[in-house]
Parts: sequence; structure tokens; C-alpha cells
Amino acid sequence: MDEIKKIIDLLLPQQTHFDALAVGVIDFKTAQVDIIGHNHLYFDLASVTKVLGHSALYYLKPENFDKDMSLLLNHRAGLPAWGLLPNPGWQEIINSYSVKESETLYSDYSAMRVSLEYEKRFKKTVPQELESLWDMEVLFWRDLPIKAMSPVTGHRHQKAICKEVHDPNAWVIDQWCGHAGLFGTAKGVCQTLLNLQKKTDFINKVKTSWGEHNHRFIQGWDRVENPANTLAGKGCSKHTFGHLGFTGTSVWIDADKMKGHVILSNATRDGWYLKDGLNEIRRAIGEMVWK
Repeated sequence: MDEIKKIIDLLLPQQTHFDALAVGVIDFKTAQVDIIGHNHLYFDLASVTKVLGHSALYYLKPENFDKDMSLLLNHRAGLPAWGLLPNPGWQEIINSYSVKESETLYSDYSAMRVSLEYEKRFKKTVPQELESLWDMEVLFWRDLPIKAMSPVTGHRHQKAICKEVHDPNAWVIDQWCGHAGLFGTAKGVCQTLLNLQKKTDFINKVKTSWGEHNHRFIQGWDRVENPANTLAGKGCSKHTFGHLGFTGTSVWIDADKMKGHVILSNATRDGWYLKDGLNEIRRAIGEMVWK
């Protein structure tokens, strides 16, 4: 962790468009977690919500995921990638699309449909099913404690976005919708992943499923396709999977090494398109973890 601290101390002050960073390193063999950085902050996890929600639920209750649900989970159900949605009326739009096996298209709409289908079929929301799995420091944004501290992730209507979800659809919908909305500390995210591993052995299940198809996603997890240039960091094995979040968050797990790392930031504070500095940090930290 001393070497990771050196990376943060060197690179974070160089960032002119974001100012908060927390890193968690997980040893799944020993269930040990090490944290460095702004661990007191609750970060907007953005699309990391998808894997802490739907992917976790898949491993807890795989029997509830038929072919259509699996296609939706893996972004192969033919739904559009994204679009601004109204409230009320968003459910009708998301439900209006037919589920049909298609080529991979990363889709917020597909993730939202997973939540709607699950609630319709099993009369429980995804958060209700996962409340015993999520650490107490992983929360839906509307449930953040009054005293919780979060970094600014951007601006909306000329006001800073702080302790509110950044994603425009999640904000307008203002309820659980599956593709974004969770906030968490680095410790909370790491502990949630340890909880999931203890209950389901999901890491080995992802690894076992690796050769079943050549599509990009495995039960909602994004697989590393180019280990030499991945944002997970050079030095990871071919069985490395994870997920990115739009606000500057990420989770990566190496199934061969049984190690993982969580990086949380507010990289969208002054512009969503300024990711070069964050990606340098991501790669440098990841390479150090895999060593």
C-alpha cells in the first residue's frame, strides 16, 4: 500500500478536474482489505451499481435468471444503449422493447429492464433481495445518512451535484432503476465483494464460465480483452473481470491471483470527457496491485 500511496501522492495533485480518490485492495484468499485515500467519502458508484446489484443477484439466485434475463444481464437482448427518459412513463418505455438475442451492445436500458422484470416476476426489488449482502456503507443514494460526505461529481441546473446521483435518468426517476444509483465508500464496496465471494464463490464461477462463449460480458461482468493495455492495469491474468462507472469508479478482480482492487473518484466534477489522468492512475494502481 506504500507504493500505491506514492502513486496517489504523485498523480492526484496533477488532476485539475477532480480532487477525491479512494482505493481498496482485496485479498480474497485471506479476506483482507486495505484502504487508502478518501475512505470517509461516499462516492457515486455509477455503473458499478450494475454488478453490485444484478450480477450479485445472479449469483445469489441463479434459478431466477432464465434465458431472457441472462440476455438482458449481459447486454445481448437488443435494447438500445441509452436515451433520456421521463418520469412518469419510464417503465412503459423500457418494457416496450422486445427481448431478442443480439450482438453485445452495452445498454443502460437493458440493465433497467432486468430490475423491472425481476420485480414483476418475483414481487421483490433488487435492493430488497440484496439488503443482507450489501455492506452498511453501500447505499441507494436516497438512503445516504444526513452526515454522509460525498465529493462533487458535476453540475446540474447550475448547482453542484453532491450527495445526489449524477446519472440524469436515475435522478429523474428518483427510485431504484438498476443501472446506477448506489453510493459507497471504498471499504463498503470491498466488503460487499467479500460478502458475495463468501456466500457464492462467484469468482470461481466467473472463471469456470470463461470459455463458454466469446461474448464480452459474463453474468454482467466485463472481461479484460487486452491485458497489455487494460484499465485494470498491466500484469493481470487473462481471467480478469470487472466494471467501470461513469463518475470515475472501477472494480477489477483477477480470478487467478484471487486479488482485486476498487478505485473510486469524482472524475466527472469538471467534465465527463477528461479521463486521461484518471486512466493513468487506474493503470498505475492496477499494475502495482497485480505485482
